[in-house]
Amino acid sequence: MKTVFTTGEAAKICKVSQQTIIRCFDSGQLKGFRVPGSKFRRIPRDVLFKFMRENGIPTDALESGKRKALVVDDDQELVELIRDVLDADGRFEVRVANNGFDAGMMVKEYHPDVIVLDVMLPDINGKEVCQRVRSDSSMDDVRIICISGMVERDKIEELKAAGANDFMQKPFEVDVLMNRICKLLDVEPVGV
Repeated sequence: MKTVFTTGEAAKICKVSQQTIIRCFDSGQLKGFRVPGSKFRRIPRDVLFKFMRENGIPTDALESGKRKALVVDDDQELVELIRDVLDADGRFEVRVANNGFDAGMMVKEYHPDVIVLDVMLPDINGKEVCQRVRSDSSMDDVRIICISGMVERDKIEELKAAGANDFMQKPFEVDVLMNRICKLLDVEPVGV
């Protein structure tokens, strides 16, 4: 469990820009300290927690310390496999949606750090889900990995243009998926 955060880490936890955290720090609203001999700012966990409480920012990300993952796929077996790997890692809280509509509702309320998104959903396609997530600026920090059996280059480019951060072709190794998730979230890959 981390006890001290950088301004970038605090910004991710609070879901605000790093500039906002720096402004609050520099104005004295958010207490902390500077690393001796540098201009780097550091914020202790208890101070950040108090700041979040006082400003009505949900503290669940800080309390659990876990990253939130949303797995969206109508293939139950694959969903369970991905959920098991994320659970086994221990650093993720996992929720599941089996269609695009549920995914859209969940993204707003749950605000995941990463979405593992099947492109071919029963109701709306993954490209549309990407566009909806990207149309909401409060979701700019959400990372999206699209997964699909299709491999047409232009379709993959369309997904990336719609806001996907990464694409993986099915079938894939879940270890490779985990490493991609870790890379997107700037966390240490498993087994490093």
